[in-house]
Amino acid sequence: MEKEEFLELVLEDTKDRMAKAIEHVKSDFAAVRTGRASSNLVEGILVDYYGSETPLKQLANFSVPEPRMLVVSPFDKGAMGAIEKAIQNADLGLTPSNDGVVIRLSFPALNEERRKAFVKVVKTKAEDGKVAVRGVRRHARQEVEHGEKDHGLSKDDIERIEKVLDKMTQDEVAVIDQLLTHKEQELLEV
Repeated sequence: MEKEEFLELVLEDTKDRMAKAIEHVKSDFAAVRTGRASSNLVEGILVDYYGSETPLKQLANFSVPEPRMLVVSPFDKGAMGAIEKAIQNADLGLTPSNDGVVIRLSFPALNEERRKAFVKVVKTKAEDGKVAVRGVRRHARQEVEHGEKDHGLSKDDIERIEKVLDKMTQDEVAVIDQLLTHKEQELLEV
């Protein structure tokens, strides 16, 4: 493998890993409640479905008929009780209302104290995402350093690739900061 090909592989791998870190941050943010009904909040809840832990999104459809109401329509009406129990145990501050056909979740308006608590949670998730992106950069740098001997990389090659890695990291951290700003505005909106 030539050194240019090796460096290209390292950069491609780094891009993919950083993109996955960003997607993880987005999914973490989606799970934080903003006062509006969203299926993202409950899709990942694990339901004890006939003895196996199954994500709720595999057991039901979701609809939002009103801004503060989420309707969960189970495919199997026999799973209603298990779904209702799983939502209650998820500690989301939501009380399910089961009419035998669908489960309704009413999202109460968030008070100021809860909004600020959620902003702290989102900031922590954003920082975790930044740490993950920096970890990807560190891993790529280690790969380059190990490849120095195997692929005949010069000091200039290493310096050049490190600048590219730093730029990629800065760009991805900026994306996380933008996502954080947007989510904070969403949370603090009354």
